[in-house]
Amino acid sequence: MLPWFRTILRGGRLFSTEATTQTITLRPYQEHCLQACEDALNAGNSRIGCSLPTGSGKTTIFISLLSRISPPSSNPRASRSLIIVNSIELARQSAEQVARLFPSWTVQIEQGVKHLASGTADVTVATYQTLLQPERFAKFDPTRLKAVIIDECHHAAAPSYLKLLSHFDSNIRNPDPNFEPPTLQHKIPIIGFSATLSRHDGIALGSVFERIVYHRDFLSMIKDQWLSGVRFTTVQANINLDGVTVNSRTGDFNATSLAHVINTDTINQLVVQTWLDRAAAERRSTLVFCVNIAHVRALTQVFRGFGIDARYVYSKTPIAERKALIASFKAGQFPVLVNCAILTEGADIPNIDCVVVARPTRSRNVFAQMIGRGMRLSPDTGKKDCRIIDFVDSANRVAGIMSTPTLFGLDPADLVIEDETLESLEEKSSAQIASQDADNVPDPESVTYTDYEDPFAFVSEFSGLSPHINQLSSYAWVGCGNDIYVLECLGKGFIRIEKVEATDVPAHFSARFTPAALDRATAADLKVSPFLRSRRILQSEDLSEAIKGCDTYAKTKVVFGPMAIGLLRSARWRKAPATPQQLAFVTKRLKKTLDDEDHELKNITKGEAANIITRLKHGAKRRHDQKVKQASVATKAAEKERARRAREEVRIGPLPLV
Repeated sequence: MLPWFRTILRGGRLFSTEATTQTITLRPYQEHCLQACEDALNAGNSRIGCSLPTGSGKTTIFISLLSRISPPSSNPRASRSLIIVNSIELARQSAEQVARLFPSWTVQIEQGVKHLASGTADVTVATYQTLLQPERFAKFDPTRLKAVIIDECHHAAAPSYLKLLSHFDSNIRNPDPNFEPPTLQHKIPIIGFSATLSRHDGIALGSVFERIVYHRDFLSMIKDQWLSGVRFTTVQANINLDGVTVNSRTGDFNATSLAHVINTDTINQLVVQTWLDRAAAERRSTLVFCVNIAHVRALTQVFRGFGIDARYVYSKTPIAERKALIASFKAGQFPVLVNCAILTEGADIPNIDCVVVARPTRSRNVFAQMIGRGMRLSPDTGKKDCRIIDFVDSANRVAGIMSTPTLFGLDPADLVIEDETLESLEEKSSAQIASQDADNVPDPESVTYTDYEDPFAFVSEFSGLSPHINQLSSYAWVGCGNDIYVLECLGKGFIRIEKVEATDVPAHFSARFTPAALDRATAADLKVSPFLRSRRILQSEDLSEAIKGCDTYAKTKVVFGPMAIGLLRSARWRKAPATPQQLAFVTKRLKKTLDDEDHELKNITKGEAANIITRLKHGAKRRHDQKVKQASVATKAAEKERARRAREEVRIGPLPLV
């Protein structure tokens, strides 16, 4: 802690500072943000949000904004400000910056047992956790506040924040149904700042903020050289996230489930080896993001096993030890700092020149926060740019995972990213879009789906699910889905071909003939079961050979001589109208009647009805229903994913309440 700042906070009492007022030189975008806030407040909007990336100087912006907000004319006594943060690190950073920029202001911290504010300072920086204690919150009289600032305000829609903010604005609903909002003499501006002003868990920020008045993403900031340049390396690995569970509230992976896949000797060795190959020689300060505490410890040990001085920090690291570790890391005393969720927000470590994302995420916000840690400018340390190393599944088995390619709209499965810059990745993205546009395919006005899994589908020439069978045989084979093909043998049984896939033998097609069941009287006379056993006909790795062999078997062993003509697709009997028995069977399975409007069953032929019945008997309906259900589940999941991604997009303008 700086000496001049220590005097301000000693014992919780207020002291004047000997520092002189520092001239504030704002960057152009910072001034634009301030102007957007002032315009919105003057227009009558009292709850506004601003979105700026890590390293953009949000703290400087909102402190400067406080200097431009005057007490309302209706309540000149409202001259104090409250800054709400979510960690002691952010509290210290904000308080230090207030003292540095406006040394004539009194500033205090309200946090834990060591920082007890009086509630009467010009600016108080408080953690929301401490303010949730009634006796601590009671120090702050809303009628004396001219503004409330919320740092990392994407948290502001959480119930814990709503409990606090509802005291400052009656339009913010307190989760407690018995809460009675105080009567205020004036509207207290509530202004939020965040690098990720959106939530992917579906909780609406509109429950707190009326509108977003300013947004600047990190890509545009890098282009304008307000943030450090970046170089990207994406490593494709066998990381199967297919079985990793997803938190239904946040939409991101469950850490414990994710750790089972990521925290392995193989992947940890890969992470460290990649760092040795791509970063060790030229990078001085690397920040590594892990899944959980066990992963932090395991990966740190692998780094150390290669002789790298790697250290780690996590939520249970004592505050004093955490401060010392981060200070040493800032000073360049060791090259690798491994963490889990503790440095995603609020870490001001400009010298970071390499970020290793060793924890996959489905959240654009989380991914942006992690790589944003390395984007602060730090020319004094010799930093020229920051290398981002992340890992993707080489098989691209799970959709919705954020990575460097997806950040630029590229397919991680089709692209090797090695030492790419922002500009080169944008060129690849533009080339991909241009290539797609070059196809000059207009958007369809309508879409028609032909679902050959449907047992009731009327397929041309009665070939069932697989029209290609027409080219292999003149007989009336019916496809029943999943590479199952059936030839009904005119009441004498059926031949069934199905694909067999096993680990111990090559994939092949197996054909069997199942004779028709005997009538009960005959079976009784012969004292046998009416159901005869099926016989194996052949086995072939080629479907066309299997079809030809079965055709020969059918006309020589099952249906003899001229009767074999009835097996043809063109057989005369197939063109006759369906029999009442066929129609009764089919309509029963359809759960419809022939009187239903627009029902095609009235006019189907014997052949079409026979195809439908064959498919029903051989499980096509069950497979069809299963695929329909799977498709429905997939559609709902895709819609949910699109909605989640849409919530992570930040746009200037009014915020929805839900």
